[in-house]
Amino acid sequence: MSHEGWSTPGYAAWWPAPAKLNLCLHITGRRTDGYHELQTIFQLIDLSDELTFEAAPVGVIERRDDGLAHSGALAAIPSDQDLCVRAARALISACRAKGLPEPPSGVCIRLRKRIPMGGGLGGGSSDAATTLLALNHLWALGLTEDELAEIGLALGADVPVFVRGRCALGEGVGERLTPVTLPERWFLVLHPGVLVPTAEVFQAPELTRNSPVLTIPALLASGGRNDCEPVVRQRYPEVAEAIDWLARFAPARLTGTGSCIFASFDSAAAAERVAARVPDLWRVWVVRAMSRSPVFSRLQGHPSPS
Repeated sequence: MSHEGWSTPGYAAWWPAPAKLNLCLHITGRRTDGYHELQTIFQLIDLSDELTFEAAPVGVIERRDDGLAHSGALAAIPSDQDLCVRAARALISACRAKGLPEPPSGVCIRLRKRIPMGGGLGGGSSDAATTLLALNHLWALGLTEDELAEIGLALGADVPVFVRGRCALGEGVGERLTPVTLPERWFLVLHPGVLVPTAEVFQAPELTRNSPVLTIPALLASGGRNDCEPVVRQRYPEVAEAIDWLARFAPARLTGTGSCIFASFDSAAAAERVAARVPDLWRVWVVRAMSRSPVFSRLQGHPSPS
């Protein structure tokens, strides 16, 4: 087998891994295994990490850090604990479990990190999902979307929505997905410069865990409440300050367990006017809502190895 279609040092074929917003996040219960039942609306946005995959010797699965821009927090993660590396290895394990031929090569993964870590935008989960989708294609494994979503769930509760690549209602721990059609709009996303550990928020005794289960129309009409927001506001004053600042211009809310804040606007120009006033100590993006992940355009336009 040749590796035509793979990226090489002379041809950087970048694969996108988009971020998401939780337009609402209601915690409806706690399971006996400690995980939480929830209802959330996932909105894909056009802020993306980018990954490239290079063929490597059989058995070699690695992430390389060779000067690509990413956060120090990512660099501190050992390669064997990286979600992309774990996703590649999970694909190999799935092939073995199904009695399928194993991949004809290893892979070297490079990551250009744009989505802030610990911000509630799902960057790590999206990176893992893009790895599953891209390597299933490049290795010509033939696994279905359902099979890839099942593999992704073992890596993280948000991975399946990125494997499916559509805006959706998420229920259960976020893995039961119902596609939803959302209006076109623009968002201002603000990062207040702190990292919020998801586990800390879900373990907080003051977290609301009894929100009623609602229909999709009721959720969309609810105004976007996030049950995690009071916990994060109390424990991270930087986040509370950012929410209060953005709320002066538009309804502001937390995405996921934080720390990123967002507000919705009817146009890019309206969002840009507010973005121009954001204090210098905070990072800000003006992003567009997407109904479909751009990774699927890459899958359609990228040749399979022969």
